[in-house]
Amino acid sequence: MAMTVRFTDEETEALRAAAEAEGLSMNDYARRAVREQISRRAHKAKVVASAERGAALYGEALERLGSL
Repeated sequence: MAMTVRFTDEETEALRAAAEAEGLSMNDYARRAVREQISRRAHKAKVVASAERGAALYGEALERLGSL
């Protein structure tokens, strides 16, 4: 699917410099950045879900340990 993204002049220059430093086209660099952001967001959701499960399973024990 094609998509148009509009950047400010400053954003375009920063993208150009970053892509050049990595030896990538601006398009490839931007696509990689989007994939990495999506991956980080998915990881964060997994961490939050895991913490919630841990709190539900071990919350009482953790509260007791905290009051020692």
